[in-house]
Amino acid sequence: MNILLTAVNAKYIHSNPAVYSLRACVPEKFRESVAIAEYTINHRSEFILQQLYKKAPDVLCFSCYIWNYDMVREIAAEYHKLRPDVPIWAGGPEVSFEVKRVLEENPAFFGVMIGEGEASFSRLAEYYCSRTGSISAIPGIAYRGGRKLPRYGEALSEICLTGPGEPLDFSSIPFCYGEMRAFEHRIVYYESSRGCPFRCSYCLSSVEKRLRFRDRALVKKELGFFLDQEIPQVKFVDRTFNVCPDHAMAVWQFIKERDTGKTNFHFEIAADLLTEEELSFLAGLRPGLFQFEIGVQSTNPQTIAEIRRTTDLPKVFAAVKRLLDAGNIHIHLDLIAGLPFEGYARFRESFQEVYALKPGQLQLGFLKVLKGSYLYEHREEYGLVNADRPPNEVRRTN
Repeated sequence: MNILLTAVNAKYIHSNPAVYSLRACVPEKFRESVAIAEYTINHRSEFILQQLYKKAPDVLCFSCYIWNYDMVREIAAEYHKLRPDVPIWAGGPEVSFEVKRVLEENPAFFGVMIGEGEASFSRLAEYYCSRTGSISAIPGIAYRGGRKLPRYGEALSEICLTGPGEPLDFSSIPFCYGEMRAFEHRIVYYESSRGCPFRCSYCLSSVEKRLRFRDRALVKKELGFFLDQEIPQVKFVDRTFNVCPDHAMAVWQFIKERDTGKTNFHFEIAADLLTEEELSFLAGLRPGLFQFEIGVQSTNPQTIAEIRRTTDLPKVFAAVKRLLDAGNIHIHLDLIAGLPFEGYARFRESFQEVYALKPGQLQLGFLKVLKGSYLYEHREEYGLVNADRPPNEVRRTN
């Protein structure tokens, strides 16, 4: 059995932690049957198709995001023409919502893994490798089935959904990195918590109802591995890394103590949650050890309230100024154009106020109306008109 996890990244320097985590969760006796293939959206789709055909998987899986979804759909459709016998599975945030519609619009997809995928994929890999059991018993998936619940090798047609999977104990997920030669000259991504306590209406992290932290002893052991390997950059994908001050300080203190002078750590933080202890600690770090991405998004209080974002803007500005004055941490500040109650003139004010802080980088993105988000569900109320094709950027608002 050859199960292939396929990632199509936005850039060569990126890696896809999802496919590595999925493979790590497969029972050891089946793990050798699961392979990983990574490409980028800068490859020609014909090249990726050719490479996948040469690998001859028995089961083909794609990790789907806003930046690669169109390309994945095209490749899957063409591959299905060549190998209609090979089941094609899709997973990731771009397909986890409106799954019936996803399967109806993509006849090449045999099934969809919904939401958190480690447990579902582990069961799915066991189902295909052992050729036993029923696919209907696997939680957190949608697939093409008939009235009779299918077993391995049976013909399938109608769309069936299984019950939702329970969120995993986050510390039970195996560390997904080992041999690091494949990550040379690339960013390594790491997750010490999953979920978000905030409910920002434009963000899919607001859908995750629980905030789970990885055991700190595990986190320190795994970060120590990166430091020993002298990985150039480790990017935390925690949605709000410093939401728990004890967790943040424990991790930051460990990194400072073990710093080899080689590795940069990237964190997405909420500046208004930084404590005095944290600000004083951060001011004493080696320049270049940390970089922070801070989502301001808008300086319009009405907009902040409407998108259900919990932000104390005066505290944000005060903390950012402290960090910038210290001069040892590269600061990215984010703005989103197209949010409710912020027209062109008011957004200009947000831009000017954030630009005046003189951050290391000001990242300006246009609102992406993501399936599953609150704004997507209420887009008519705000007059949100967005592109049909990913990344579904806003075109017009009230």
